[in-house]
Amino acid sequence: MQEPSTLYEVVSDLVHTPQIRGLNLIMGLTGAAEAGQAADQIRTELLDRLEHELVIEFDADALYDYRDRRPIIAFDGDHFADYEQPRLQVHVLKDETGQPFLMLSGFEPDYQWERFARAVVGLVQQLDVRLVSWVHSLPLPVPHTRPLAVTAHGNRPDLIEGISAWKPTARMSATVGQLLEMRLAEAGKDVVGFAVHVPHYLAEARFPQAAVTGLEHLAAAASLMLPSDRLREAGRELEKSIDEQVASSEEVRELVHGLQRQYDEYRQGQEPRRSLLAGPDGELPDADELGAAVEAYLATMDADDPDQLTLDTPPAETDDRPDATGADGTDTTHTDGTGTDGGDPQH
Repeated sequence: MQEPSTLYEVVSDLVHTPQIRGLNLIMGLTGAAEAGQAADQIRTELLDRLEHELVIEFDADALYDYRDRRPIIAFDGDHFADYEQPRLQVHVLKDETGQPFLMLSGFEPDYQWERFARAVVGLVQQLDVRLVSWVHSLPLPVPHTRPLAVTAHGNRPDLIEGISAWKPTARMSATVGQLLEMRLAEAGKDVVGFAVHVPHYLAEARFPQAAVTGLEHLAAAASLMLPSDRLREAGRELEKSIDEQVASSEEVRELVHGLQRQYDEYRQGQEPRRSLLAGPDGELPDADELGAAVEAYLATMDADDPDQLTLDTPPAETDDRPDATGADGTDTTHTDGTGTDGGDPQH
């Protein structure tokens, strides 16, 4: 294996100073498994709203599959311009109280996972990072009308206990984030992750509520004050649009009501089940079946109307091009020194 440290370039002298030693690091990587584009929205919101400086740039040519995830370029009359280079970067930011922290964000590497993981572990050790916390999102048959659940994992029980009602055992296709969590834990570093449960029928939409939920848990774990007001407002607007579309289709309405009943029964313990996803007979439903009615209905919507959702269209290219975003449907008030400006998750 080639030297892992040659995968990145140090672009700021801050890396060689005590100023960024002993900080917390948050992480979110965009990729095919990113339901609701949560990590991309978090990256955008934090870089838009907080003071920051780029300190490390990873080599996209060594890690990115350009043919599989083609970057965007503009054609302007008679020439090409505005090529959007894929980015995988480490920034140092200051939260809303001026507290510094690190953020690793951008595209999920397509190649050289183990070499990349060694590079990140090396940086975490070199910078004496106290805690790595990261967020990802999963498409699951849950209703958009209920608080988004989160599955917490990692080697810090004090930071993850009481968060996850759903504790499954499963084998799945891996992500770089999951590999990094394993390698960091093996290296003796503290690491926690939060998987946000996104409604299956909104997985390909830009779903601000998923980003808000992720921000809340990142902020609470890392004791940071992170902005989320724009995300919350965008979430409220999106929820109105979704509710209007659901109300206009009896088939979709019945599907959502069924998901609500299943969610409420599980949360209230009225009918114990081995999983939130299990039906009354204890069998797990087919996600394709649960999403079919919604997809069939929303596919009839006008894809050119930004106020309407279409889930049978390809997801936006957001691997390394964050966009400004919006909010969670609930407006809670932050009262202590940690978490987001909209409130902390219940630990």
